[in-house]
Amino acid sequence: MRQIWGRVARPDPRFVIEDHEPVYLQTWRNGLLNGKVATALRELEECRVCPRNCRINRLKDERRVCNTGRHAVVSSAFPHFGEEDCLRGHNGSGTIFFGLCNLRCVFCQNWDISQQETGRELRPEKVADLALELQNRGCHNINFVTPEHVVPQVVEALAVAIPRGLRIPIVYNTSAYDSLASLRLLEGLVDIYMPDFKFWCRESARVLCKAKDYPVVARAAIKEMHRQVGDLRFGPDGTARRGLLVRHLVMPGQTDEAEAIMQWLADDVSPYTYVNVMGQYQPQYQVGEVARDGKPRYESINRRPTDREIAAAHRAAHAAGLSRLDARAYRSDGPALGG
Repeated sequence: MRQIWGRVARPDPRFVIEDHEPVYLQTWRNGLLNGKVATALRELEECRVCPRNCRINRLKDERRVCNTGRHAVVSSAFPHFGEEDCLRGHNGSGTIFFGLCNLRCVFCQNWDISQQETGRELRPEKVADLALELQNRGCHNINFVTPEHVVPQVVEALAVAIPRGLRIPIVYNTSAYDSLASLRLLEGLVDIYMPDFKFWCRESARVLCKAKDYPVVARAAIKEMHRQVGDLRFGPDGTARRGLLVRHLVMPGQTDEAEAIMQWLADDVSPYTYVNVMGQYQPQYQVGEVARDGKPRYESINRRPTDREIAAAHRAAHAAGLSRLDARAYRSDGPALGG
């Protein structure tokens, strides 16, 4: 078996799974897929797929906050080599990027697909085709990116792909602005949850992602994810097999929020939570827009985080008791490998 330990630190043996099959196979064998699809369609009929609770009938192609109707918009699908080492391995993480979003992050680095409809609407059979093609190309997992607003469509696609031979782990790659109902629908289908935890403070969330309830929603969502899959564990080859991986993007001037997030993860989720502290933030999208006073509208985040701010987030994680940090580190001038 080809291993990837040359790039990543060998994990504690407690977090290695010798034999593991994707959890959805047991769900399929138990005959539960059709019931999940039926529940998914009911969510779309009076949409409560995400915390926006628009209550529209997306089965009739009605649209509101996420601008997505009956079928998911897919922007791209390819083996991704920019994800965490434990996801990309040697052959890449099989990413399926969904278009549009239920958040309005003013700094979004993927704003061209999250805030504009640049992909194609695909029926579940076509999404299943993409997943199976990525598996055939040797990808280590299927990585659904920005799926919060299309959970029912993800469930429909998996119900097609699994009987047709899908056999690699599912990664749910999310902002954490997820409804508990949708997450419970995904129980028994997702092996790896990979949420962001963006903001601790309500006001930051209100201004920067236009969802003042984001911190409360994210905390509840991450706890539910951990309840389902536990701490992140790896296969003998070093790729992730099951568990929770939390990302935190270091933002300029938000050291206190990073400290609060790290402490909460250690105290309320697990001291063994696997965390990727990311330092690649840069001002994009609406950040540099000029307000009436002639200053940037979002002046507080109109710069890169400093090396000191990135280091402070790492120190906060260690001080909270979190020792399972992703091996890659980032400087303010770009990514850098190392501790």
